[in-house]
Amino acid sequence: MAKKSIRDIEVTGKRCLVRVDFNVPLDEKDGHMVITDDTRIRETLPTIQYLIGKGAKVILCSHLGRPKGKRSEKESLRPIADHLHTLIGHPVAFSHDTIGEVPAKIIAHMKNGDVALLENVRFEAGEEKNDPVLAKAMAALAEIFVNDAFGSAHRAHTSTAGVAALLPAVSGLLMEKELTYLHDELENPERPFVVILGGAKVNDKIEVINRLLEKADTIIIGGGMAYTFRKLTQGITLGKSLYKPEWEPIAQAAIEKAKARGVKLLIPVDAMVTDAFDFDAKKLGNIKLAPAGVGIEPEWEGVDIGPASVRLFADEIAKAKTVIWNGPMGVFEIPEAAKGTFAIAEAIAANRTAKTIIGGGDSVKAVKKAGVADKVTFISTGGGASLELLEGKTLPGVAALNDK
Repeated sequence: MAKKSIRDIEVTGKRCLVRVDFNVPLDEKDGHMVITDDTRIRETLPTIQYLIGKGAKVILCSHLGRPKGKRSEKESLRPIADHLHTLIGHPVAFSHDTIGEVPAKIIAHMKNGDVALLENVRFEAGEEKNDPVLAKAMAALAEIFVNDAFGSAHRAHTSTAGVAALLPAVSGLLMEKELTYLHDELENPERPFVVILGGAKVNDKIEVINRLLEKADTIIIGGGMAYTFRKLTQGITLGKSLYKPEWEPIAQAAIEKAKARGVKLLIPVDAMVTDAFDFDAKKLGNIKLAPAGVGIEPEWEGVDIGPASVRLFADEIAKAKTVIWNGPMGVFEIPEAAKGTFAIAEAIAANRTAKTIIGGGDSVKAVKKAGVADKVTFISTGGGASLELLEGKTLPGVAALNDK
């Protein structure tokens, strides 16, 4: 997986087309689009500042939203250019086109260390089709391609894979960090290595479970997918909890593989349950604990792990030297069903001697909501991309980069 990064090549005076992930949430306020969370922009600052410091001509490109090849004022990157200017204290030229004469003229006037931002690549109909004509037009703007958009690396689009085939292609510092923690570190982890997997459906996570069963010392299962494992291992009734009969063989195979490989598989022993559940309204009915050894009653469903499961999991996390977490323990978007997820976030943060990796998506929201984001080793910026990398899949945006 050793890919060249911006540290491995000469960038001074070079036009560097940098694919970043500026797909940030925006809200309309007084007729203007305002950024509500700039985390993704801040994550790319080390790469941008490195290139400015080395005297490169920094040409940034990104997608925003799903405009499907049509221009949309609400999905323009202009507000991001203004915000980036305040973050780096350096002018950011904005091109209202992605390719053609407008960006070409702006780039022609750039001096070493200057920064420009191209308009939303998804305004171009060919972007999501990895169109070779669009790739050629984008590549014509630059001499080097830098991919720092890990969150989009699992997509073979023009701006992630197509351009990379036409120019010397290297990773940015964020991409380099993602690959280090989600791939290299896990190839030979310090042990004990504890994997925590949550989320709703067993079939969504089975590839990750299978892959990590070959590497982990312990796998902790939580979230909606845990109920299938509970039925198989504890023989309890599940009430209306998340479960499908077709998930049983998948879970059973994982249980047997864990046994064969000597991997400890930890499954919840109790659950917080409710008799009414409205996810859209973020509301639960009555809630109570379904304790260890007791089934869930017919009209009730599990929405979180209970305190005994939290203790069981936290004890295991405390002994770990490497921890990776992907997926919540319950419906953490609803405060009454968030205690288990937040308790696991706190248990991970409390282990100060372990390498603690948060593998994207809802787990990132959870550590932030729990207020412990600054106490973990690494937080991935990729949702689908981190999951696919953990599954052992090749990401097109990574494969396209030059090997060391």
